[in-house]
Amino acid sequence: VTLHLNPISSVHIHQKPLVFLLNSPLPLIWKLKTERLAPGIRRVFFVSLGSVVQFEKGNFSLSAETEEKFFPEKNEHLLQWAQKEYGAVTSFTELKISRNIYIKVGE
Repeated sequence: VTLHLNPISSVHIHQKPLVFLLNSPLPLIWKLKTERLAPGIRRVFFVSLGSVVQFEKGNFSLSAETEEKFFPEKNEHLLQWAQKEYGAVTSFTELKISRNIYIKVGE
């Protein structure tokens, strides 16, 4: 699955830390494609067991962290866990089948 990350239109270059929970019932290779995300900013990608994140060439991967995590099975429980762990959830998306996911990051 390719995850496309771009800032919202009102932000020229996104310069804030991000945390992503990438959950799947089956192990996946998450391919990251990014545009206009500032280098050197901490970005964390938690993936379900057996999954990996592949970064594009460039220095984005130098400030990104990937960690396998055991997530709650049901989405309601995952959302509650994320809110408890991080204090807020700004976006939650559930897809049954997809090869590309487009996410706008920003305020």
